[in-house]
Amino acid sequence: MASTVEGGDTALLPEFPRGPLSAYRARASFSWKELALFTEGEDVLRFKKTIFSALENDPLFARSPGADLSLEKYRELNFLRCKRIFEYDFLSVEDMFQSPLKVPTLIQCLGMYDSSLAAKYLLHSLVFGSAVYSSGSERHLTYIQKIFRMEIFGCFALTELSHGSNTKAIRTTAHYDPATEEFIIHSPDFEAAKFWVGNMGKTATHAVVFAKLYVPGDQCHGLHPFIVQIRDPKTLLPMPGVMVGDIGKKLGQNGLDNGFAMFHKVRVPRQSLLNRMGDVTPKGTYVSPFKDVRQRFGASLGSLSSGRVSIVSLAILNLKLAVAIALRFSATRRQFGPTEEEEIPVLEYPMQQWRLLPYLAAVYALDHFSKSLFLDLVELQRGLASGDRSARQAELGREIHALASASKPLASWTTQQGIQECREACGGHGYLAMNRLGVLRDDNDPNCTYEGDNNILLQQTSNYLLGLLAHQVQDGACFRSPLKSVDFLDAYPGILDQKFEVSSVADCLDSAVALAAYKWLVCYLLRETYQKLNQEKRSGSSDFEARNKCQVSHGRPLALAFVELTVVQRFHEHVHQPCVPPSLRAVLGRLSALYALWSLSRHAALLYRGGYFSGEQAGEVLESAVLALCSQLKDDAVALVDVIAPPDFVLDSPIGRADGELYKNLWGAVLQESKVLERASWWPEFSVNKPVIGSLKSKL
Repeated sequence: MASTVEGGDTALLPEFPRGPLSAYRARASFSWKELALFTEGEDVLRFKKTIFSALENDPLFARSPGADLSLEKYRELNFLRCKRIFEYDFLSVEDMFQSPLKVPTLIQCLGMYDSSLAAKYLLHSLVFGSAVYSSGSERHLTYIQKIFRMEIFGCFALTELSHGSNTKAIRTTAHYDPATEEFIIHSPDFEAAKFWVGNMGKTATHAVVFAKLYVPGDQCHGLHPFIVQIRDPKTLLPMPGVMVGDIGKKLGQNGLDNGFAMFHKVRVPRQSLLNRMGDVTPKGTYVSPFKDVRQRFGASLGSLSSGRVSIVSLAILNLKLAVAIALRFSATRRQFGPTEEEEIPVLEYPMQQWRLLPYLAAVYALDHFSKSLFLDLVELQRGLASGDRSARQAELGREIHALASASKPLASWTTQQGIQECREACGGHGYLAMNRLGVLRDDNDPNCTYEGDNNILLQQTSNYLLGLLAHQVQDGACFRSPLKSVDFLDAYPGILDQKFEVSSVADCLDSAVALAAYKWLVCYLLRETYQKLNQEKRSGSSDFEARNKCQVSHGRPLALAFVELTVVQRFHEHVHQPCVPPSLRAVLGRLSALYALWSLSRHAALLYRGGYFSGEQAGEVLESAVLALCSQLKDDAVALVDVIAPPDFVLDSPIGRADGELYKNLWGAVLQESKVLERASWWPEFSVNKPVIGSLKSKL
């Protein structure tokens, strides 16, 4: 496949224009086209090209340099663009089932163009649509076609004004009335208003509303999802009993209309209950296919996990863009040198490599993890759809919930830190809005908060691990999970006896070294957190107090170390497959090792505290290995960026364009931004029309 593309299919992967980046491209140790094919596959590459070409050739998606749209205009334009995406029918329902990885691919392509567009599309088709599909039954399938025809437009209404992370305290109610076979959806007061709901502000006609389900006798069966119509699809006027509106301008993603809704005794048919996990008979009896409440809860976690898994992908696309911009800039920006006459690209400096290349490695590792976790989620949802009530299915739901709850913080925080580093690494030019790094930073920021505050979500993961250890201590149970993410804990006591024994940098340049260290670290933190929790309880603290006292120094680092281990493990296995082309093994191995060792280095204090590291040499070897890998990857950096970067039209950054003509592109963009179209005849060097400031000319 790779040879076919190299040989002539330039339409799929065209050559880059000759220019200042050509020297670095010539130095690469591998073919960027071969890596693109290995990473994505030809089918996905063609899919991406189709999407990008459609956006670039459609006037509705034309870029308008310097145009500051009003909030209303931006949201209107974003909705029209979302509608156009459905008209293109890039991805049918059938395609989603046959080629599930095209789903995150489409989201990333749209997000690279505009995060608000990706969020709007995702919330309607995947979060709303996935909730209907995975939580509903056959009686709800009619909604699926309406979703993809945009006959209705949806949102996911869980969070309330006074409660977000604490879903058990959600106060919207759904009382069943057997006389009319209806549920009465009601907001008891303004604090129970659904709030921060994406798409609800201006455009959603229907919502998946989470409410506490009550049957006659005032018996509550906990939180359940309902499909509720909130607006008339033809007029977009609120339905009777529904107060709905927009919450206003945000720090970023202002093309997305986040909104609120209150319900005053809104009656919906009994069939509006998404009844996969539980149902109510016409006479008002609650029934559930899950006899075990724990199994029902585990199965229901899929609807929450889907949003978090999607956010991992959204965060990574922002990091891809930032890294692409910063590394292309660094390969063409020349400052200082060995002599006064010679300036060298700033990418040649070890400091610039150390600042940026670990984030390039993070892009590759986290992107692979995101895709694999998405496929795990697909497996879970297919099990739900087929009526799988097995213990494995419930355990799969809990494991994915634990992984999603920690990977969202890891991806969004890594991207947050990475974009800031990229912005600073581009100096003053990185602060110029037209170069897009500020927009990326603002658009990524909500990824750290929505679908669960990052620090709160990490507690979900540490609680999952503590529960497994408690089960093992009490019952002697083996550590087993469907995705095998915790199976290594079976060797828990033996792992804790291990020490870091690598004595040279050369022996450290493999992700297997970091894997061994991570397994020890997770075992150590799990033991310490478990002991701390029990110590707090013995000293008189309640379970609630004890868990709170364990979070900062124990539970939080435990959850992060566990998900980092999982990311490192999956990427390590991926790049060491027998099917990896020989020409790609070295560069992929270095990316894997760099991400693993760089991530591990941030836990150095814990590794020393627990005794895995001892003496100065361990820390020095780790630091030196990271620098050595950065140096080895320096000449490959531009080619690695070429694999992940979108076309210039989508990247939309003068300093990040593929031709590497840094100053020509930046100067041209600045002149275009000034919006003055007079001919600069007074400056002889200008042989073509260039925008100049008219008032300046009149003064000369």
